[in-house]
Amino acid sequence: MASEPAERGTLKADAAQWERPERGSALVLRGGIWVATHLGRPVTRGLLASVAAYYCLFAPTARRHARDFLRRVLGREPRKREQFRHVYAFAATILDRLYLGQERYELFELTIEGGAQMEQVFARGRGAFLLGSHLGSFPMLSAVGRQRPGLKVAWAIHGYHANRLNVLFGNRAAANAPEIIPLGQIDAMLRIRDCLDAGQFVGMLADRTIAQAPAQSVPFLGSPALFPVGPMRVAAALRRPAFFMTALYRGGRRYHAVFREIADFSVLLPGGRDAAVRAAVERYASLLEEYCRSDPFNWFNFYDFWHGAPPDAPEA
Repeated sequence: MASEPAERGTLKADAAQWERPERGSALVLRGGIWVATHLGRPVTRGLLASVAAYYCLFAPTARRHARDFLRRVLGREPRKREQFRHVYAFAATILDRLYLGQERYELFELTIEGGAQMEQVFARGRGAFLLGSHLGSFPMLSAVGRQRPGLKVAWAIHGYHANRLNVLFGNRAAANAPEIIPLGQIDAMLRIRDCLDAGQFVGMLADRTIAQAPAQSVPFLGSPALFPVGPMRVAAALRRPAFFMTALYRGGRRYHAVFREIADFSVLLPGGRDAAVRAAVERYASLLEEYCRSDPFNWFNFYDFWHGAPPDAPEA
């Protein structure tokens, strides 16, 4: 008899990934921001190749983990130019995060898949969860919301992981900035509920395990990997739909946003809430794998994603 998916209350997450300081000094970052702001996106993008080359040469740990991912998703050993393309795409999305913070949405060409379904959810006025990942550009969610007047999105994130880039690239248009709900604070669930009741969408990242948070082991790119259970539990507890969301970088100024339903927790399913949560985590992992395979150079988890997962995880 197949065993149930392993849900672990204690797991050894890669703490170093969260605690490792950002490379480069604040002075260098501020200099880069000045160049990007005053010389424009085309000029700044011309410097990205040298930045990507630097990280390919002098970040051996991240390079090793990135190569492991590309080997899994491509089914072969990645070529040097593919490894460079991977890092270059990451650098491009980091640069674009600055312009998104400045609300320079006119700089981008954005196509949307699944927009009609999201319009239907928006029309109901009860809100929903948008579960993103480190695939593509999570901040591009703000540009998607910009295309729909009246649509508001709150971001529920782990505030203690806010790094130097978030501080320096902070939204310059504070009046129009999305609401940030720091997870882990005592009123986080109440604030999330209030946003949903107001018809807003709540965006969360759902692809990284953190410290001792509960996680579920599911097959992912050929091996078991741990995915956090918390985001699905929150959606189930508040009985709201949950959607997979990603904004894939397609080169130049082009992004493609995708919305796919994971589960509608407003409907009571047979088997109860726990079974629905487990099925939703598996569905999320399956969708993430689908878009990893279609757009492999958009994967920006430069660490051992398969850490700590039990080797006997059941097949989905």
